[in-house]
Amino acid sequence: MLNLERLRTLDALARHGSVSGAADGLHVTTSAVSQQMAKLEKEVGQPLVARSGRGIRLTDAGRLLADHAARIISQVELAQADVEAQRGRAVGELRIGAFPTALRGLFPSALVELRAVHPELRVRTWEMEPDASLGAVVRGDLDLAVGIDWYNKRMAVPGELLRADLLDDAADVAVPADHPLAGRAEVDLADFGDADWISWNEGQFCYEWLVFTLRGEGIEPRIRHIAEEHQTQLAFVAAGLGVCVTPRLGRGPVPAGVRLLPVRASVRRHIYVVWRADADRRPSIRAAVDALRESGARYAAA
Repeated sequence: MLNLERLRTLDALARHGSVSGAADGLHVTTSAVSQQMAKLEKEVGQPLVARSGRGIRLTDAGRLLADHAARIISQVELAQADVEAQRGRAVGELRIGAFPTALRGLFPSALVELRAVHPELRVRTWEMEPDASLGAVVRGDLDLAVGIDWYNKRMAVPGELLRADLLDDAADVAVPADHPLAGRAEVDLADFGDADWISWNEGQFCYEWLVFTLRGEGIEPRIRHIAEEHQTQLAFVAAGLGVCVTPRLGRGPVPAGVRLLPVRASVRRHIYVVWRADADRRPSIRAAVDALRESGARYAAA
């Protein structure tokens, strides 16, 4: 029997026209795409891709199977949506991925609401970076994912996904209490041209945003320390090891010895949730989106 995940890989390859494009669309590595295609070719017993100059092209068999793959993927989503819609209520399992501060800031109240209003719905959550979680939705590994756009840099959202806005979240610059700018009511990012920075992992969307933004201010950032969690970043700031950008959603307690400085030209990130268009009729999708929207509205009003 053909593997659905491998058919999703073939579908992405057909839509994007290259291994790198398929990898970007699925938010996986190019080697993962190649491995999945090799396994699919072994399953069907004939080549599905062929070299074409520096790139690749689908063989006749590859194009034929890709057409079927697109229909199969759509039918799987529609079948699940129809079964759920026929029952008329949110039931079964719902898988959601979200980055750490969204998971911490939005999900506890949203999940409590879903449990109370939809007791037959089983929600499972994963903490993961937004580029990975969006790819997991495309592949069908997740049903929903929470994404972010910074005010000056948007994340690429695959065309087959729908999205709903949740909230706008402001960010501050965190500095040690004895920093020369610690007494300011507002700052500009350009004020930190000589600062040592504490940032997210290289390659992550927020890391790329920070470097892109500082370079836009004419600053070549000196990133001295890498930490995944905002609380770890703030602990480094408290120790006098540098400064960081810290969003407000899910931030939690700020350590003694840290000052939070609003940015004069407001630094904000837009937070939204995505799901596959084929799953739009599922009551569980709609229920989760509504619960997350209400959680976002409560946070914004606080």
